[in-house]
Amino acid sequence: MNNTVRIVIATLLLAGCATAPPRSTALDDARAETDALALNPLAQQAAADDLKNARNFLQQGQTALEQKEPMTVVEHDAYLASRSAQAGAARVEEAQAKAQITAAQGEREAILLHTRERETDIAKAEANSATVQADAAKAQADSARAQLAQTQQQLADLQAKKTDRGMVLTLGDVLFDTGQANLKPGATSILDRVATFMNGSPQTNVRIEGNTDSTGSASLNEVLSQQRAQAAAQALITRGVPASRITAVGEGSALPVATNATAAGRQQNRRVEIVFSDATGQFATAN
Repeated sequence: MNNTVRIVIATLLLAGCATAPPRSTALDDARAETDALALNPLAQQAAADDLKNARNFLQQGQTALEQKEPMTVVEHDAYLASRSAQAGAARVEEAQAKAQITAAQGEREAILLHTRERETDIAKAEANSATVQADAAKAQADSARAQLAQTQQQLADLQAKKTDRGMVLTLGDVLFDTGQANLKPGATSILDRVATFMNGSPQTNVRIEGNTDSTGSASLNEVLSQQRAQAAAQALITRGVPASRITAVGEGSALPVATNATAAGRQQNRRVEIVFSDATGQFATAN
């Protein structure tokens, strides 16, 4: 290599060194922090001033570097730019935290709203159910009252009377011959009507009580009254009334309704009484 070539190469190297831009590590680091801040979507909203300050300090530092001012000036500008970028990053983090808190609160409020709506729906459903039950209970009560009224009317049609023992139908001694327990043909009509009522009111039970006057011995009267009660019960059974709903009792002469001192009174005491239960099959307790 001759001297001319060496001179050219040396000149080129010197020119390259003369044109290479000056560099500062502190500025490069501050620039990296500033660029990272600028890439965050929240930077312009939460840290616009910090980002602007960081860029201004970078520009000042770069200018000082290019003008070959003391490195202390360059590094001071780099420090200020870095601090501005870090302050902006802190503001962005705070904004992100607030956004997360706001989102969490919104989600919580949405859950609470959904819970309240569900509770309201449940309350409405329960209220509707209670209304339906109340309506059903009222309808059932109305039906029971109507049935009771119908039953009482039917018993009234049978000429049954309301007593402290319940509704009682009295069948006089015209149904039996004197001293006998066989039913006369005239008993057919009334017993047909009683059986029809019983078959139409399957919850109603009857207690058939036979009674006599005081003529004769107490033992004979008790047997005769039991036989007459049983005869009436058997007549209802043959007409389709289940025996389980009928109780036949002989009271003898123990329950007179009139004096036994007169013929008229004794005739009233010779009777069969049919006591009807309520709609649940229960008998009233006599006072």
